[in-house]
Amino acid sequence: MCLAVPGRVMEIGERDGTRMAVVDFGGVVKDVCLEYLPDLRVGEYAIVHVGFALQRLDEESARRTLELFGELGLLQEEFGDPWEAAAEQADAPDPQSGPEARR
Repeated sequence: MCLAVPGRVMEIGERDGTRMAVVDFGGVVKDVCLEYLPDLRVGEYAIVHVGFALQRLDEESARRTLELFGELGLLQEEFGDPWEAAAEQADAPDPQSGPEARR
């Protein structure tokens, strides 16, 4: 599943001519493209989908949504380690855990 998740803008900069931000999603920090919201500022919240900030959001709505997603386990599903998730689904050891995990 691919959610649109609210996050708080921590830093803003430019990378290769593209306006980018470091965004905190309730403890998970990711780089996000701000091209669709060029006037978004540090400290503001936005809904982010597949790495793009799409819509400004008020702080209370963002916090409530993050709490609900956390309670439902959706943040781990969205931001969790894909290797770990694949190993769990296959009932196999995590390939990034080293050779001793594969024995």
